[in-house]
Amino acid sequence: MMGMSNLLKNCAFSAIAVAGLSFNSATVQAQSAETATVTEDDGAIVVTARRREEKLLDVPIAVTAFSGAQLERSGAIDITEIGQTTPNTTVEVSRGSNSTLSAFIRGVGQQDPVSGFEQGVGLYLDDVYLNRPQAAVLDIYDVERIEVLRGPQGTLYGRNTIGGAIKYVTRQLPQDFSLRVKGTYGSYDQADGVVTVSAPISDLFRIGASGARLTRGGFGKNLTNGLDNYNKNVWAARGTVEFGGHGEPVLIRVSGDYTKDKSNPRGGHRLIPSLVTRAPVLDNVFDTRGGLNTPIQDIEAYGLAMNVTAELSDRITLRSISAWRKDNSATPIDFDALPSADVDVPGLYLNEQTSQEFQILYEDAKLKGLIGAYYLAATADTLFDVRLFNTVAGLTAFTNAAVDTDTFAVFGDFTYDFSDQFSLSVGGRYTRDTREAEILRQNFLGGGSPVFGGAGVAFGAPSTNFTGKRTFTKFTPRASVAFKPTPDHTLYASYSQGFKGGGFDPRGVGVNAPDIDRDGVRSDDEIATFLSFRPEEVDSYEAGYKGSLFDGAVNVALAGFYADYTDVQIPGSVACTVGGLPSFCGVTTNAGKATFKGLEFEARTRLGQDMAASGDRLNLSGSLGYIDAQYKQYISNIGGQPTDVAAFRKVQNTPKWTASGTLEYSVPVGDGLVNFGTTLSYRSTTNQFEIPNPFLDQRGFTLWDANLVYAAPNGRWTLGVHGKNLTNKRYKTSGYTFVAVNPTTGAIIPNAVTGLPISALGTEGTLTAYYGNPRQVFVTATVSF
Repeated sequence: MMGMSNLLKNCAFSAIAVAGLSFNSATVQAQSAETATVTEDDGAIVVTARRREEKLLDVPIAVTAFSGAQLERSGAIDITEIGQTTPNTTVEVSRGSNSTLSAFIRGVGQQDPVSGFEQGVGLYLDDVYLNRPQAAVLDIYDVERIEVLRGPQGTLYGRNTIGGAIKYVTRQLPQDFSLRVKGTYGSYDQADGVVTVSAPISDLFRIGASGARLTRGGFGKNLTNGLDNYNKNVWAARGTVEFGGHGEPVLIRVSGDYTKDKSNPRGGHRLIPSLVTRAPVLDNVFDTRGGLNTPIQDIEAYGLAMNVTAELSDRITLRSISAWRKDNSATPIDFDALPSADVDVPGLYLNEQTSQEFQILYEDAKLKGLIGAYYLAATADTLFDVRLFNTVAGLTAFTNAAVDTDTFAVFGDFTYDFSDQFSLSVGGRYTRDTREAEILRQNFLGGGSPVFGGAGVAFGAPSTNFTGKRTFTKFTPRASVAFKPTPDHTLYASYSQGFKGGGFDPRGVGVNAPDIDRDGVRSDDEIATFLSFRPEEVDSYEAGYKGSLFDGAVNVALAGFYADYTDVQIPGSVACTVGGLPSFCGVTTNAGKATFKGLEFEARTRLGQDMAASGDRLNLSGSLGYIDAQYKQYISNIGGQPTDVAAFRKVQNTPKWTASGTLEYSVPVGDGLVNFGTTLSYRSTTNQFEIPNPFLDQRGFTLWDANLVYAAPNGRWTLGVHGKNLTNKRYKTSGYTFVAVNPTTGAIIPNAVTGLPISALGTEGTLTAYYGNPRQVFVTATVSF
């Protein structure tokens, strides 16, 4: 066996050399350095939030963990559902898309999907950072667990993320042959099928694959072209090859994934009648009238990764994470949701990334930690028309923005246990981000741009023809102390600093740059200054308690936090004039300062067992989040003068209150187990943008879900009935607005005659909303061999 171990270590070194060229009801029990399996118990949850396996009780970080079994019992469809039961967290499908992700944690996030803007919340797929939000609404299948880490993450992870991180971890392959088939049928003709198979080739070599076909009819109709609206049409697959692991000192895991989304365009719902044609507001919020269907919607994403872990000794482990990913999205977004091209935006998003991460992990009786290095090279190309045909016949503003990111970082984080009760953790990160942008903006008359099949002819000189480069560097520290009065209780306090690099606004208009030196010429430096924005930073303080009480019957986590957020990046799009013609301009500013302070509480309680029947159990779990998020300074250019409008601005996608409660009852029936669960989740008023909007902002609402699942002995088969949003609540998740507002207060300016808003872009007035899913009921069955 020693000879085999040495052989595995040598193989690991070869693989690494190639790579240089990747509180719930679950207990997660360690199986290897990189993965874990989940069993249903009330014991300690083990997570890898600090890149080593630890009981959740011992981790001085605010973490919420979801086991694969829990997600399956609840009938979770995609990653956005974790936002319903995670405090101070918003995870949702981005406006006008089916698969682009918007995520916010503790007030920090990003909902603008165009190139040049970096996410505030990092999404990791098997430890690989996904650089762009397109194709990031991950469907839940073949998942081991999902972890949500709140607060800045930089000293432990390859990419620095200023707001937090979401880790999506797929299952490690078992040592024995396994075949699992899952089928779902439900409301709106939902029909899903997932097949997962794995097989050992030898004692050390395993292969496996999962394939998914996910379909659903629309929640509504496009009344102009007859297409289903909010439908789903997805093919997806994952494949894995593993060598070693399962007790061996080396694990080499090569994985690939592919997703093809051919769902129809997601059309919005107008909130006001059209101002010229007087089309009324539709009764069904899932119906639309949008006439744009060019290009045909098509999203394709795929990637490869190699994760290598080698235990060099009892104390030292070497880890390599190599990855390459690519995604292409063609999508038509009809902002005005009308048959005419009032404000229509056909777009292409073309993204590619290559990353490499190395870590050296050290662990002895007193000292534990890691040092690492990370490199990311990414390209993001965004091409889109803004078609304003109703304003000027055939007027189109075409943009081609290519933003390249080149990032290098070194980081480290170590924990020293002074005693069984007291420990100190310190860490730091040095980041070097380079952004290089090429931005072309050209007006066309007589139709759309040729890129999207239009017949328009270029009109005048480009309003932007810019090439620029900026490099941003930053050292960000982290420190925490933890005190354990007993093994079942942890008190901690921490400080961490987050950083997100600056960049260039891909929608900016160079000819509108101010002539700073008043020489009559807009120099390259003046245009670069106008189009660029600075990095943003956050200083985050947190104190918390985690405890297991009454022999494990009650598990709680309580955290209080305070954050100073400076140079906040606020991307936006406004109506403007370019060369005397109405147009659509990007306006990105480092608005100023914000403070976030709040509390988070999570608990799981075993209310009873052996009550109505031997072996039965009743559990109650819940979460509560409170955040006071306020701008202290928000500088806006009003009439050519910098003006502080903080008193009239809100932090977007950050409800003051979030809460959830889940009651679960399980009881043996025959040789199997029946589990009934029901969940209520609440979110208070949510502002979609910094400027409050009474049409778009969503008032507080509650969702109710319920699930009934039977599991046969040894999990050979299961049958479940799931209900989502059982009260059929209509709630807005995002939207678009281009109506006239007071530049200081943001109040919508009404037409003196009609009382309706005045259009700021186009003629019909754009106030368009997108909604969360209506009531869905579906049946799921699984069979395992």
